[in-house]
Amino acid sequence: MKKLDAGIYLFALGHLCVDWAQGAIPALLPYFVQNYGLSYQEAGSLIFANVLLSSVLQPVFGYYSDKISLPWLIPLGPLCCGLSITLIGFSSSYWTVFCAAMVCGLGSALFHPEAALLVGRIAGLQKGQALSTFSVGGNAGFAVGPLVAGFCAYAWDIHSLLLFGVVNACAALLIAQRLPSALERAGTIASSETKTAAPQKENDWSSFGRLSVTILARSLGFTLSNTFIPLFWVSVLGSSPEQGTTALSALFVMGAVVTYVGGLAADRMGFVPVLRTSFLVMIPAMALFVNSSSVLFASLLLLPVAVSIFLPYSPIVVLGQAYLGKNAGFASGVTLGLSTTIGGILAPAVGWAADRWGMVTALQILWIAGIFGSLAAFTLKEPRKL
Repeated sequence: MKKLDAGIYLFALGHLCVDWAQGAIPALLPYFVQNYGLSYQEAGSLIFANVLLSSVLQPVFGYYSDKISLPWLIPLGPLCCGLSITLIGFSSSYWTVFCAAMVCGLGSALFHPEAALLVGRIAGLQKGQALSTFSVGGNAGFAVGPLVAGFCAYAWDIHSLLLFGVVNACAALLIAQRLPSALERAGTIASSETKTAAPQKENDWSSFGRLSVTILARSLGFTLSNTFIPLFWVSVLGSSPEQGTTALSALFVMGAVVTYVGGLAADRMGFVPVLRTSFLVMIPAMALFVNSSSVLFASLLLLPVAVSIFLPYSPIVVLGQAYLGKNAGFASGVTLGLSTTIGGILAPAVGWAADRWGMVTALQILWIAGIFGSLAAFTLKEPRKL
């Protein structure tokens, strides 16, 4: 197996720093519910605040990255995310937390499109492995973030969320120092590809539109699990907030492994078959999970849930860049960013349903999303260039 370019690991580090901050917010929801007296709808609204700017701006930044190179956004993203979590630790009102969550979403929007585009450029023929390695950084962040945030909220002092700002500032400085050499290698690879007279890139908007259905379905599974698993463990399974945070971290630890395996499998088996498999798993896995009443049973189901959520991550990004060959940056903003954020727009509605009819009823949307994602996945074809 050929060794990946060092720049991919650099961007994976940035991805970790962005997403450990993103992962901290859901882990803090039980703390906010307990100390701020929030309803489930208000708690879900914090996730909405987090994804609002991210969902709107990621395609915009991706679109302009196709026209104007903005590599300085890559270190700026982790910096914004870290400072936002630090601000949450020193906030005294719901609306301050709401605004800080929006800043965290802004940092995510700044980072993802440009970083994913550069990873694709320096990956060469190892796109699946490269994108999965890059994605593992994000999943590792989502695994570590809830644990650290949980310790800050429940074991240490909430002001210790300052740790997120310090770590992310150091990572941003490192990325900024190493970024020029990564850009130089990306330019060299692009020049060599031009000399080999690569075929003219085209946009297949029809296929990308159908892929977008899988993006929404995957995002619902990702964001709603990320948002409500800690609350599900407390309100439905009768566990402690710390156990809910541990369950969320366990999901993302499994997800990091599944993401990497999914990228390797896609390079060998094809990206569309891996995408189809993930949604076929999602339907029964989510149906059993949201209707479970035992901590042990729910914990065992975290593995198939992780497969359904994380296996399609790299295939979605690579297929998006392939379907929109002329606008790979825009495709990166939509696929890499929205596949983890756009589902959060529905979080307040799901929270409202949980307040009115109960958590179990509200979360039935997860396996329903799997049905729509599966139907869309079976309409897609493997791009010839892959």
